[in-house]
Amino acid sequence: MPLPAKAFQRWLHGIAPQASTADICRISGVKRTTLAQQLVRGKVAESTVVSISRAFNINPVAALATFASYSELAGSPVLPTAAELVSQIATMDLLSAVIARSAGAAGGGDADRPPPAPPLTPAPHATSVKNWVDAIDDGELRHRVSAATGIAPQNYSAQLTANRLTPELAIATSRAAGVGLTGGLVATGMITESEAGWPPGARQAALDALSDGELAALAGERLQALGKTLRRQEQDHQQTKTIWENLG
Repeated sequence: MPLPAKAFQRWLHGIAPQASTADICRISGVKRTTLAQQLVRGKVAESTVVSISRAFNINPVAALATFASYSELAGSPVLPTAAELVSQIATMDLLSAVIARSAGAAGGGDADRPPPAPPLTPAPHATSVKNWVDAIDDGELRHRVSAATGIAPQNYSAQLTANRLTPELAIATSRAAGVGLTGGLVATGMITESEAGWPPGARQAALDALSDGELAALAGERLQALGKTLRRQEQDHQQTKTIWENLG
């Protein structure tokens, strides 16, 4: 939910009372035209607050929490579940972990000592939003989010397929699932893991905790989903090509 322009201006005056709009935009990287348009419309995007917060060394979560619509973010963060952490690991990183473990097993040595893991790709990744929702879904989550927010199920699913989710829906999804409120903001790329209060190395620890069977099964599921997406894209491309050929 975009933030009221008046509330934003009060917040901005509180953190940088002497700074001009030009100064704010130069320091934060927000375009002056973008900020001006948002102020004229009376609605400021959450991403604008996040960018400005970072420029002034303010935690974006704490900054958003000062606005009424995001006041639930105030206080100590609730740590993500293991499933949420794993959902934010890219498919290629899962495959790398499978290969690393297989190589370690083939090479013998100390079976209790896992091989060195390659560094994980920073979150978010290509399917981070849908994977996150799937990780916290008990089978009825989408219906609860739809009922709570009024969004049509097909529109909600479309956002997940496009790997995006508005901050408002991300918070609503977390609330409906009963998990920490920052997980969806990380999955969408609105904030980073550290800004959300996730412990350093939390994703790697969750990955290391997976058994070989669990890791292989998860990597297989991800590959299957990737294969379906690629086949659909190929079919769409072929259909478009056929249409152009018929028109030509």
